Amino acid sequence: MTLGLPDGVTACLFDLDGVLTKTAEVHARAWKQTFDAFLKERGEPPFDLHGDYDEYVDGKPRLDGVRDFLASRGITPSDDEVTRIADAKNDLVLKLIHDDGVEAYDGSVRYLHAARDAGLRRAVVSSSHNCHDVLVAAGIDDLLEERVDGVVAEEQHLKGKPAPDTFLQGAKLLGVAPEQAAVFEDALAGVAAGHAGAFGFVVGVDRAGQRDALLEHGASVVVDDLADLL
Repeated sequence: MTLGLPDGVTACLFDLDGVLTKTAEVHARAWKQTFDAFLKERGEPPFDLHGDYDEYVDGKPRLDGVRDFLASRGITPSDDEVTRIADAKNDLVLKLIHDDGVEAYDGSVRYLHAARDAGLRRAVVSSSHNCHDVLVAAGIDDLLEERVDGVVAEEQHLKGKPAPDTFLQGAKLLGVAPEQAAVFEDALAGVAAGHAGAFGFVVGVDRAGQRDALLEHGASVVVDDLADLL
């Protein structure tokens, strides 16, 4: 095995938030603040930072996350409401990132360097529209060869996670078949996407104490940090 990956795997497809950078918690805070303002107006219980975030919005495109979470509360919003909530959440994320900065996980940076040195191809696959800015702010954009993010997904009409389309596009850009690529994900929807795409290996990164759920959604292995694979 090379860097904890099976023989035959020659490429790595990394999610961004929660796998490479410590921005998943920023997104969770922004979702909670945005949804709580909407729910309070309707007399609904607040958004749960763990259960609701993990199940309905983590790893998904913003519009899908809004619809899926509100559907869980029996709410069918208009398209305008969905867009307004999604835009408000994004504005808040950008403010939090601007105010607090972006930090990459040390173990993930070490793994990216090791993957590059081992000759493994590397792409980031994220639903975020701010992926490039986050990579630059975290100082790791030069360690990744290709990027499939929310902007690319919209331009190419790719379905978001848990559909495997964005990961499949990442593999295509790197010139490898799905079975030659490993997916690295912390979100249940992302792990499910890796499983659905029949990728060679799916690494679940347990940042939120959901090891069993990651395995149930299709992870080949679960680690606490990418450095565990070194």
